[in-house]
Amino acid sequence: MFDTKSYDRKYFDRLMPENVTIKYFTPKLDETTYPLCNGFDVVAAFVNDDLNKTVIDGLYNFGVKLIAMRSAGFNNVDVKACYKKIHVMRVPSYSPEAVAEHTAALLLTSARRIHKAYNRTRDFNFSLSGLEGFNLNGKTVGVIGTGRIGRAFIDIMKGFKCKVIAYDKFPSKEVDCEYVELNDLFKKSDIISLHCPLTDDNFHMIDRKGISQMKKGVIILNTSRGALIDAEDLLDGIKKRIVGAACLDVYEEESDLFFEDKSGHILGDDVLARLLSMPNVIITSHQAFLTDEALYEIARCTYKNIADFFDGKNSDNEVCYRCEKVEDCKIKKRENCF
Repeated sequence: MFDTKSYDRKYFDRLMPENVTIKYFTPKLDETTYPLCNGFDVVAAFVNDDLNKTVIDGLYNFGVKLIAMRSAGFNNVDVKACYKKIHVMRVPSYSPEAVAEHTAALLLTSARRIHKAYNRTRDFNFSLSGLEGFNLNGKTVGVIGTGRIGRAFIDIMKGFKCKVIAYDKFPSKEVDCEYVELNDLFKKSDIISLHCPLTDDNFHMIDRKGISQMKKGVIILNTSRGALIDAEDLLDGIKKRIVGAACLDVYEEESDLFFEDKSGHILGDDVLARLLSMPNVIITSHQAFLTDEALYEIARCTYKNIADFFDGKNSDNEVCYRCEKVEDCKIKKRENCF
């Protein structure tokens, strides 16, 4: 199990089955660390591990049979290289509410200047000057991606009596809001929130062109994947006063930074450093999932995925690059992929 922290180990230790033994590794899984997997049956990876073709081939040669992702996303896994070599499983829904609530917390913090007020009062500065915020009531919120997390966030925004519009490549009848085209969402939304997986099709879906279509003062929220937003174009949009605020829990170049204490180091990422210097930008380090309930569910589901695999049970949590490309997908037929 790679890229582990104390909060990961607590729940995996608590729920560990008798027939499972885990070796915890602090480093991320990549081309330099995959030799540590020699002799293991399963690799448990996380969002910033790099499972490219070289790593996949190395794991396969070591006899690794399963990659058990401790996340819903798997864009960091070369699933094509895994086909007919190593099975891949994921945790599709560990706590949609955790991520949606964190997104709402970021929005409220920005809208009501909570972060600025907190810093002021700790210095005994009780002035209200410059802390003017705005009501969420009546604002138009554009939600990109209406899976479990997107739907949870929609419910929260409706509680604030916001008008919600949504964009999804595959609209759901379960979602009680108006679906619009992406360009229309950009134009109409006061607040835009991203809740979709990262794919080749939506890489940098928010870029210079998209930002130019947005309302002046728009607030952009991202608790999904960093590369959905072109960070340099976002910075430019902030400087041009188009983007009124940005609340980010993810960043496209986060893999060598997030989850680590870099407080004693000089930050070499100039774009991130400039974003952090902006008074209207709030960045948290990929912590939207970090609740007791979510961590428990990640460990529980990961162990179940492992048990199902070695018991020969078909699982909806298996990932295959062919699933959306072929009509005779075996997983959809409740059969083993290979």
